[in-house]
Amino acid sequence: MSASRAVLWDMDGTLIDSEEFHWISWRDTLANEGIAITHEQFLSSFGQRNDSILPRWLGTAATPERIERIANAKEELYRQLLRRGGISPLPGVAHWVHRLHKEGWLQAIASAAPRANIEAVLETLSATHIFQGIVSAEDVHRGKPDPEVYLTAAARVGVSPDRCIVVEDAVAGVQGARSAGMSSIGVSHNGAHLPADVVVESLELLEPDAFEMLLEGCPAKNG
Repeated sequence: MSASRAVLWDMDGTLIDSEEFHWISWRDTLANEGIAITHEQFLSSFGQRNDSILPRWLGTAATPERIERIANAKEELYRQLLRRGGISPLPGVAHWVHRLHKEGWLQAIASAAPRANIEAVLETLSATHIFQGIVSAEDVHRGKPDPEVYLTAAARVGVSPDRCIVVEDAVAGVQGARSAGMSSIGVSHNGAHLPADVVVESLELLEPDAFEMLLEGCPAKNG
């Protein structure tokens, strides 16, 4: 029975608070291109795929080659900052990830981040062995709220969507989980409304049996 249920984790803002590293690496990379972005512009794009962010910032100069070159430079800088500065899991994350692992839940990362970033984060957290699957920007054609990233993650760990629980911190991610026919736990750090089945300000505040209850209380969804 243990292999028949899974938790699919968003990464940025859910497992880790990587916002500052992303901001610095976007700001500095674009400054090298002669482009200034505000912190507000950065925040409004956070969690989206690079190929949807950059055309807005580059305007008519957004050729596919330039988008790819700038995105690669930004992610390389991000990984340098991550390895140099280290990163801690958000409150409650380490407890839940290890507990679910012990209880036989399969776990996967379902993120809009490039694979190299996800691998660097898991390495920094010493958590590579805990996740049975990674779905990154390279693995899907459509970003959240499209359900593709979650359906791909469920397929990778061999669990049907109605036996998967998504943990997310963004509205688009929660919408994607719903479209995939999955239950969701929303982590709302700033009290923003998330349309998830269960919402907490921190994973530390999650009920001890939250994952089991969600799966049991979730009627089988068609699809």
